[in-house]
Amino acid sequence: MFVRFGGLLVWLAALLAAADVPAANARPRSILMLDQSDLRGPFYYQVHTTIRDQVEADGHSHTTIYSESLDLSRFKGEDYEASLEQHFKMKYRDRPIGVVVAVGAATLSLAMRWRDELWPGVPIVFTMIEKSDFDRLRPPPDVTGRVVGIKLVDAIKAARAVVPQLETVVFAGGAWDQQVVFGNWKDEFAAAAGLRVIDLTGFTMNVTRAQVAALPERTAIIYSAMYGDGEGAFYPPSTAVSLIAEKSNRPIIVAAETFLKPGGIGGYVLQPTVLGSESAQLVLRILNGEEARDIPVAQSGAVKAVFNWPQMQRWGVDEHRLPRGSEIRFRELSFWETYRTQTILVISVILLQAALIAVLLHERKKRNDAEREAKSRVSELVHANRQATAGELSSSIAHELNQPLGSILTNAETAELILQSPSPDIAELKEILADIKRDDLRANEVIQRLRSFLKRTPFETKDIDLNQVMREVFGFLAVQASARNVALYLQPTPGPLHVKGDPVQLQQVILNLIVNSMEAMSAMPYGRAVIGRTDLNGGSAAVISISDSGPGIPPEKLAEVFDPFFTTKQQGMGIGLSIARTIMQAHRGRIWAENQREGGAVFHLSMPLALH
Repeated sequence: MFVRFGGLLVWLAALLAAADVPAANARPRSILMLDQSDLRGPFYYQVHTTIRDQVEADGHSHTTIYSESLDLSRFKGEDYEASLEQHFKMKYRDRPIGVVVAVGAATLSLAMRWRDELWPGVPIVFTMIEKSDFDRLRPPPDVTGRVVGIKLVDAIKAARAVVPQLETVVFAGGAWDQQVVFGNWKDEFAAAAGLRVIDLTGFTMNVTRAQVAALPERTAIIYSAMYGDGEGAFYPPSTAVSLIAEKSNRPIIVAAETFLKPGGIGGYVLQPTVLGSESAQLVLRILNGEEARDIPVAQSGAVKAVFNWPQMQRWGVDEHRLPRGSEIRFRELSFWETYRTQTILVISVILLQAALIAVLLHERKKRNDAEREAKSRVSELVHANRQATAGELSSSIAHELNQPLGSILTNAETAELILQSPSPDIAELKEILADIKRDDLRANEVIQRLRSFLKRTPFETKDIDLNQVMREVFGFLAVQASARNVALYLQPTPGPLHVKGDPVQLQQVILNLIVNSMEAMSAMPYGRAVIGRTDLNGGSAAVISISDSGPGIPPEKLAEVFDPFFTTKQQGMGIGLSIARTIMQAHRGRIWAENQREGGAVFHLSMPLALH
């Protein structure tokens, strides 16, 4: 009996020891959340709140949660980081930690550096880490999480949806090295190919607000994140975007959900609640016994196309232009949207269809009439501008005609003297007649060229070679340039540049730009030169550049040079460049101006190549 009782005791002891093993090795049910920025910001607050709520809702057992803000957007340096490490070492020396949650790349870097000293063997769950930062940090196997993919190409895509015929993008935010997840954008500027890029990142808030208040049309602002005014005051990025939106005259593309309500129109945004939920699920898996090294790092699903309905209304954005699958927030439903089903049932389908067909036919007729009228008005404006230009060039035209006419007169008088001699030299008379014929053809060519230039023709597109158009204009202005002591240089592409367009109107645009360049250099004593170039842009568009060596365009006036009636000439009407822009728009192209680093202004024309 004693033997049996002793065996029972041994069995019970072994059973209790086996039960105590997992309890002794169980991970502490505690979480230390480390955040890279100020927790008072709504974005990080939502991330932390979601993690806390989901962890506390887990039914297994109570979990202790600690939260710390590293505030790296305001404080930096090795001394500061060392003080944080010492602070955490003292603060948590008697607090066992089960999982460390790192929010942001800088936080993850510090957590991995401190772990051996502060939290040896404790797994780390990260969030808000961009793929390039993850590859750079190369975390060990027991560090897991979800990487986010906020790509600049997605922001550009959203900008093109919001601003039809987008020409310029403006980057606003803090310096690139201060960004938590948007720092990779500085290496992705190729996504903005074909667009004019204005980089305001790192500027103070006052400068940024002044710049965004005077942006040109067809421009979108892409906001990353700004953590203060750059002059000593700090605040969350959502506050910064609201200050920028107060002054901005163009829509603001954002990449965080909490930037929508303060003034962002939308974009592919990070959703903080999704980031928090993903992190909470990983934390709970680890706390419930799963090894962090067995949980693979994966792509986060926190990015979604979301847009702000009031901002869409403000900027006149059609929701059908938005990327597929976009979500629209803050929409106030109209009466029609609220009672759409009831209204459709009341209205007769046949009458509705008839009314719609009638309206569409009427609108189509009005649109066609308006397009014909617009083309006619453009032709009239172009013709009037050609006549005005011809008046300005009249002296050079007269000079060009006087040369062959004077030569003809001299040759005729010489022939008359030869004929009066007793034995006229027939061979010399033949040479004189040949010279008269050549000079007559030259004068006739000048007159025909002038008649063609002044002839009023309707807008007519056909296949033309831009190189030939440039040669004709440069030839027409050769005498005018010589009279003004201006050197003309033409640098065409080796092969033809075929486009669909009206050659007369395109000649007018190029001629206006060259004449403007010559007038801009009129005060220069020497070194006057105008260079015309043609080139290909990516194999799909032809580009013409007209540059000069003049004083350039005042930077504050660059956005106004194409406005109607804007001019810097005392006798100018201010319609030449406005007409040029209208002509380029009619050719599905665009025109823009900029200053050259070495001095002088350059005007660019771009239009699609003709398909053969």
